[in-house]
Amino acid sequence: MASKPSLRTELLFNLAFLAAAALLLGVGTILLASTFAPERAFPLVLTIVALDVGIFIVFGHYIVTRHVLRPVERLMAVADAVVGGDLVARAPDAETSDFATLAARLNRMTDHLLDAQSQLVRSEKLASIGRLAAGIAHEVGNPLGAMGTYVEVLRRRGGDPEVVQGLTRELDRIDAIIRGLLDYARPREEPLQPIEPGAVLRSTFALLEAQGAFKPVRAALDVADGVPRVMGRGHLLEQALVNLLLNAVDAAGAGRGGGVVILGARRWAYEPGRAAPKRASDDGGIEFPRTPPRRPARSEFAAGLPGALLFVADSGPGVAPEDRERVFDPFFTTRPPGQGTGLGLAIVARAVHDMGGVVWVDPAREGGAAFKLFFPAV
Repeated sequence: MASKPSLRTELLFNLAFLAAAALLLGVGTILLASTFAPERAFPLVLTIVALDVGIFIVFGHYIVTRHVLRPVERLMAVADAVVGGDLVARAPDAETSDFATLAARLNRMTDHLLDAQSQLVRSEKLASIGRLAAGIAHEVGNPLGAMGTYVEVLRRRGGDPEVVQGLTRELDRIDAIIRGLLDYARPREEPLQPIEPGAVLRSTFALLEAQGAFKPVRAALDVADGVPRVMGRGHLLEQALVNLLLNAVDAAGAGRGGGVVILGARRWAYEPGRAAPKRASDDGGIEFPRTPPRRPARSEFAAGLPGALLFVADSGPGVAPEDRERVFDPFFTTRPPGQGTGLGLAIVARAVHDMGGVVWVDPAREGGAAFKLFFPAV
């Protein structure tokens, strides 16, 4: 892309051209008047000077309006829209490099405001839902324990085994929901420590592989060299990855012959508008443009911040574009009733947030969903 001229260059060039044209016209008029009509030279010169001044004013107004006033008005309109709460407004490009740079910086400032607002809303949501979850878990936990005791008494007294089994199964489901609420609401007091993401990914993959969790799918581990250390909690990151991997197996293993699940990590510089680097198995000419225009962010993340990008990709049905912002909300689930509580991804998002990272979902190259986690390098 050709570089844009500066505002100073444009103004100097246009005004110099106008001044030179006016000067040549004036000198030529004087020479012609003094040669062919010397008795009318003075009034003719005055007329030409007046015309020159008029032309200078009209053309100068056009130049200033085009290169200064109009770009300033556009920037002011965008700034007023942002002040009014429209954080989607963006300043258009300009003809000169000065105003183009100013527009880019205004857009960057708006992006940071949007990120800060998103982070504030998310923090408030985490805190409020955490308090609610803790209260519900406490209030429901006591009668749940009593119900378990009564079911055990019913079993010992020879109750209908089918009924007892059904009650036990439903109580176990309620207990799993309560434990999920407690995991979501429990504050993380443990300090963050430098960890090796590649080591955590390898241990997580080996753990699930040894348990046979990957039997319905073709699972692969793709950890690149040079993944930097990040601040985190090894067991918490492992818990988040296990949750994402089990979800990926469920999504990809539903079809005939199973699907594909990829667990990987890359060194990556945080760029809100760029796709992740290609994998070692990708062809050189393949491009993977980012479909969603934005992703969740933290206001302290500057563009180009170095860190580690972890991802869990699958070949399942994926996540609908309208659901990508909601999948991490507590109790939101796309599964049929009775097959999910909607707490798994909320716990993942809470864990990643507590460790100072961000998590989002993109379309996967395998055709399904790609859940991506970014943590700044130590």
